Amino acid sequence: MHPYQHLWHTGNPIELPLGKIVCVGRNYAAHARELNNPVPDTPLLFMKPATAATALEQPVRLPQGRGDVHFETELAVLVDKPLTNATEADVRDAIVGYGLALDLTLRDVQSQLKAKGQPWERAKAFDGACPLSPFVPADAVDHGEPIRFTLDIDDHRQQTGTTADMLFPIVPLIAHMSEHFTLMPGDVILTGTPEGVGPLYPGQKLSLALGESMMVETKVV
Repeated sequence: MHPYQHLWHTGNPIELPLGKIVCVGRNYAAHARELNNPVPDTPLLFMKPATAATALEQPVRLPQGRGDVHFETELAVLVDKPLTNATEADVRDAIVGYGLALDLTLRDVQSQLKAKGQPWERAKAFDGACPLSPFVPADAVDHGEPIRFTLDIDDHRQQTGTTADMLFPIVPLIAHMSEHFTLMPGDVILTGTPEGVGPLYPGQKLSLALGESMMVETKVV
C-alpha cells in the first residue's frame, strides 16, 4: 500500500500531516431509508484512523474473506487549524480544501456488529478503508451554491450527492464535532453518503467527480 499524502488537485503536496478521519453516518435521509435505518436527530459520529487512508487514484483493493465491501461516496473536507468548541466562523476559517472519499464498508461485518449493539470499527476502519482524492482549495469553491458530487461505475451513474440534501450541513456539523473532540490540522471530515450504495467487484471502473472542479478515476482489484 502506497503511503498517503494530502495533495492539491494540481498534484502539488499539501504541507499538512494526515490526521484522523472523522465521519458522520446517515447524513442523507434517503440513504438511511435505503438501509432501513432510522433518520438521526443528532449527527451519528465515528472515526477512521490515518491507516485507513489511501490515494483514490490507486487501485481499490478489496479485503478478502470478510463479505461484501460496499462503496459510499462522500464529500471530504480538509481543515488546517485546530478546532475545539468551535464557532461556525472558526470552522469556515479552518476549511482549506474539499475532496472526495470512498467510505468503504464491510457491510456483512457491520450488520453483525449492529445486531450485537457493538461499535462499527471492524467494518469501517480497516487498512485501505478510506480512499481519498486530491483536494480543491476552499477559496476556489462557490459557497453560494450547493456542492455536487457523483460516482459512476462502469460509465453508469450510481450516486449523486449535493450539500443541499444534507441533514446536518458542513459548517454546523464540524462545529458539533469539535464540541466532542478537538480537530487538528490535517484531519479530514467525511460528510455522509447519498443513496445508491452497493457492493464493489473486481474489474469495475470508478469515476468520481466534484462538480466541475475535479474528476478522479480508479479501478477495483
